[in-house]
Amino acid sequence: MAIRPRTLPASISGVVAGFAVALGEGQVRLPQTLAALAIALLLQIGSNLANDVFDHEKGADAARLHGPTRVTESGLLRPGQVKGGMIVVFGLAALLGLYLAATVSWWLIPVGAAAILAAVAYTGGPFPLGYHGLGDIFVFVFFGLASVAGTAFVNLSRIPSAAWAMSLPLGLLIVGILVVNNLRDIEADRLANKKTLAVRFGEKFSKAEYIACVAVSFAAIIGFCLSGVLLWWSMLTWLSLPVAVKNVRTVLTEKGRPLNAALGGTGQLALSFALLFLGGMILATV
Repeated sequence: MAIRPRTLPASISGVVAGFAVALGEGQVRLPQTLAALAIALLLQIGSNLANDVFDHEKGADAARLHGPTRVTESGLLRPGQVKGGMIVVFGLAALLGLYLAATVSWWLIPVGAAAILAAVAYTGGPFPLGYHGLGDIFVFVFFGLASVAGTAFVNLSRIPSAAWAMSLPLGLLIVGILVVNNLRDIEADRLANKKTLAVRFGEKFSKAEYIACVAVSFAAIIGFCLSGVLLWWSMLTWLSLPVAVKNVRTVLTEKGRPLNAALGGTGQLALSFALLFLGGMILATV
């Protein structure tokens, strides 16, 4: 429950897109890609564990009514147990990171260290990012830029322009997951003095932000195809548009617990978007 499996498509999506870019470039390293996938999953799991225990310690979960059960707040696990699990998870990610550093580039070590530090600092430490409205930037940088471009790098030992291009839509779609989460929890976060963008600017802003994340993601594919950065096979990502429309409708019309459908749905949207992009690169290769 603390791992929150329904959120994990967020970390998978960027790796899938980065691998697809490498496939389109004609060079893939499967062992390194699998290691990158495992690292991405472990980093998100570690972040979820940190979020569970540190939100509890800051009192942010006391008034939370609509989200999934928090294991620390509910007493299912003690804070020390959750922190112990978090350390193990980040330790495994670090070990896999050393493998990538040894087989690809030692420059990956500071990148990995920054990712672990940011995952903890999202809700922990003296300046928790999520409590100061910086969560959206954190998600875009690490689930978009670092995930897509990083996976392309471990395959190619360079980052082609297509990887940076795909970082934009994937990063924005995963930011959309956070936007829905913060919109759902706006009242509880306000009581806990957790100043997310939803708390700072209100529900209308968050709904507009979600629409912008989705709209720019789909529009970016057209723009990058027209400019030649992406192949036209990338337009297969538009087949996920019905999922996007359904999620937008939910965000605009629902409040509280019903937004959980859009939360999981946005994760599914990001993953289907990435898989369709991968399908396009496979067809282009064939």
